[in-house]
Amino acid sequence: MSLEITINDDIKQAMLARDKRKLEALRAIKAALLLEKTGTEAGGAEIPENIELTLLQKLVKQRKESAIIYREQNRDELAEDEIYQASIIEKYLPEQMSEEEVVAIIKKIIEDTGATSMKDMGRVMGMASKQLVGKADNKTVSGIVKQLLAN
Repeated sequence: MSLEITINDDIKQAMLARDKRKLEALRAIKAALLLEKTGTEAGGAEIPENIELTLLQKLVKQRKESAIIYREQNRDELAEDEIYQASIIEKYLPEQMSEEEVVAIIKKIIEDTGATSMKDMGRVMGMASKQLVGKADNKTVSGIVKQLLAN
């Protein structure tokens, strides 16, 4: 079942349950999917899974960054809403990999590409991003790649 159908079903359930907070998060996902679907790349067709996962990661990242800003401004009630929405959106992402698993995959990519220095970081990051989409945060992946290539 596609993400769009799942979200629509969950929106109906949230409406019946009168869960406004969850409904807000689900509608944000639906809006982002619709924007992506009507964009130039998808052309109104089915959105590829890797793009859906990237989109969900972006939404979670936005919510977490907003929560940090709200906390800095002593707006805890707004920060809690953002964290709640991020937790709802994260449920649609695959389980995140542990740092050890990510390190193992990146070491294999470095070995396969023959990367030896920071000059090869772009090539390694490109392959790692494709393999780890939705499973690991790109910031974490980037840090690990830098660390491994610097040695």
